[in-house]
Amino acid sequence: MTPITKKIGVLGAGQLGRMLAISGYPLGQQFAFLAQSAEEPAATLGQLILAETADDQNAVKALEGFADVITYESENTSVAWVREMAKTTPVYPAEKSLFHAQHRGREKALFDQLSIPCAPYQVVDSIESLTQAVEELGLPAVLKTTTEGYDGKGQFLLKETSQIAQAWQEIGGRELILEGFIEFSRELSIVAVRNAQNEHVYYPLVQNVHEDGILRYTIAPARQISDEIQTQAEAYMKALLDELDHVGVLTLELFETLDGLVANEMAPRVHNSGHWTIEGAHTSQFENHVRAISGLPLGDTTPRQPLAAMVNIIGETGPVDQVLTMPHAHLHLYDKAERAGRKLGHITVLASDETELFSLMNALKAFLPVADA
Repeated sequence: MTPITKKIGVLGAGQLGRMLAISGYPLGQQFAFLAQSAEEPAATLGQLILAETADDQNAVKALEGFADVITYESENTSVAWVREMAKTTPVYPAEKSLFHAQHRGREKALFDQLSIPCAPYQVVDSIESLTQAVEELGLPAVLKTTTEGYDGKGQFLLKETSQIAQAWQEIGGRELILEGFIEFSRELSIVAVRNAQNEHVYYPLVQNVHEDGILRYTIAPARQISDEIQTQAEAYMKALLDELDHVGVLTLELFETLDGLVANEMAPRVHNSGHWTIEGAHTSQFENHVRAISGLPLGDTTPRQPLAAMVNIIGETGPVDQVLTMPHAHLHLYDKAERAGRKLGHITVLASDETELFSLMNALKAFLPVADA
């Protein structure tokens, strides 16, 4: 062990845990993963602690026994678990970040508290309260589950009042949030990092393109972003990081509108839209998360090249052997079985200008949505 070595316990063993470990080993860090299957992407990259059930307290105690510090892959992690573990082992990001990020109502209330613009919203728990919310917010509007939704799951776009009963039947029977529809030109996100010494670093805003609610590709940095817009995004992030006393990576998804940036959702973790940083930035989001939770100085977030793009590999692996012949292309496979809608890996390309970037993206058209091919 080195003087800066920490034993890092990770709740989960998916691709995010896998990339955390890959980034942390050069710093001398050690990893253990709590998972319910030995087939998870990170299972062979550290000590694996298998949980027999979703609430296996013996497995949790085993992770605590290993770890100097604990982190997690998902905002759907149990707040109760984090609260209990934090009594004996530091958990970063801490309970407060998780508490707000895993519930869209609490998240939006936090945005309001910090004067971060977001869509008008109402939390509903019955078809009657949904009908009332539609009357007050108007249509179109997006109905979402308050918890556990991701990659477009647990959402319903309401365009007509005649759809209210259908929407409630499909995702109702539980607490939901209705969000007024935002007119926007594009979807952006920003990744930021804070450590316990209150050091902050920010990555440039990136542009994200989704299909069926799943991120398909990211352009980094986003084109035609003014210094004022980048500063606005960083101000939102600083307010969130400091209010939450957040340690680690925090990601904020945003809409770009005629009136500026409007917050959509936040994630208290490394994020798909930040995968480009592995090759595209001097310090990746994964390494900076490891640094932050280990009490180390944060790394340089500036891009290595003027432009980068990250393309997700969705559902089926595709012609990845061709990627290995491309200049300035980097392939990441997560060791996951093919399944519709599943993120199996990603490809990052680096470019010196837009012409080169578009040429590289065209060469990856087999991995892009049909409309963008």
